[in-house]
Amino acid sequence: MIDLKYLQNNFEEASTKLQKKGVETATLQNLQQLFTTLKDCNATLEASKAEQNSMSKLFGQYMKEGKDISELKTKVNANKEAMIPLQDQARKAEEALYAVALAMPNFPDETVPDGMDEEDNVELRKVLEPKSFTFTPKEHWELSEINGWIDFERGVKLAKSRFSVLKGEASRLERALINFFLDSNRAKGFEEYSVPFLNNATMLQGTGQLPKFEDDLFKIADEDLYLIPTAEVPLTNLYYDEILTEKELPLLMTGYTPCFRKEAGSAGRDTRGIIRQHQFNKVEMVAIAHPDKSAEVFEMMVNNASDILTALGLPHRVVELCGGDLGFSAATTIDLEVWLPGQNQYREISSISNTRDFQARRAKIRFKEGKKNKFVHTLNGSSLAVGRTIVAIMENYQNEDGSIDIPEVLKKYM
Repeated sequence: MIDLKYLQNNFEEASTKLQKKGVETATLQNLQQLFTTLKDCNATLEASKAEQNSMSKLFGQYMKEGKDISELKTKVNANKEAMIPLQDQARKAEEALYAVALAMPNFPDETVPDGMDEEDNVELRKVLEPKSFTFTPKEHWELSEINGWIDFERGVKLAKSRFSVLKGEASRLERALINFFLDSNRAKGFEEYSVPFLNNATMLQGTGQLPKFEDDLFKIADEDLYLIPTAEVPLTNLYYDEILTEKELPLLMTGYTPCFRKEAGSAGRDTRGIIRQHQFNKVEMVAIAHPDKSAEVFEMMVNNASDILTALGLPHRVVELCGGDLGFSAATTIDLEVWLPGQNQYREISSISNTRDFQARRAKIRFKEGKKNKFVHTLNGSSLAVGRTIVAIMENYQNEDGSIDIPEVLKKYM
């Protein structure tokens, strides 16, 4: 959650930052009005409390001096009764402000480029040159038909559209990639975790999926449980409402999970193949870092994901997201986009974000620095999305007859 004290004390500056992320003026004006309402309610309540304290002192003085307290007692009781609705008004004003603040995105870093959408993102560099084919490269669903790797029809039969079944070599390739990703992350100092694939609402609120993105989550009926949209949720919230020591930082975590998303708002996009599924596998990196070190950890995480793609021999580019394309919780984000020769374009395969203290504030993750408790910085990133890596291998390693070679680094896993 954004720092409400900073927002209140620097409203114009904070508003400019949030507008960079597409927050509308009317929303900010509503937030400002809620601040004013809460301030007025608290002022009225404090004045009533001050009067109550003053009369209470006077009450004690009257008792000492043996004066008649009946009239004063009536005033004290009347003021006490009058405070009840004032306390209720202040509580409701605070709840209203908190509800709006929970749906407010993180402030973007000052270095984030201006822009409205992905068209305004900034390419930082390209890694590896795309292969020159002597034939027209096929897309992954065409290659799947030739090799019998992906069963789209039976995936729909088992569940619904945007579910699929991997079989044979594709299933083995998926398992090989998961192991390779986890081993690569562990070699870089990330500790491996196996976590629940169901999390409660408090955890999803902690990392920013709730309340804003509830429509994109699969909820378990009659339970306070949701299928996780990413391992970022359980890995970050392992330290929910905890105070860490400075020596423990940074905490580097990795884990494989399936991810579940309704893909609300993506109707008509990537309807063929496995680029955009309701269920997909992903290996995630999560870091909990000292605020002074989070930029350094962020760079390491970007390089780690890029190194994995390089080891797989997959051409990709590194892209900085503009303000309008930045995610809800992110202060800054670097995307890695892999080259897909069948589609003749780069497609996102990893998104790495520094959320600064935004998630830590929501999830109450702190560390002790001297005698003070401070919020940590949390970071997360795909390392990598498994399904999209399969797509990239199929298209980049295809032969003219439709057969598919396996990257050298995966052969020991297969």
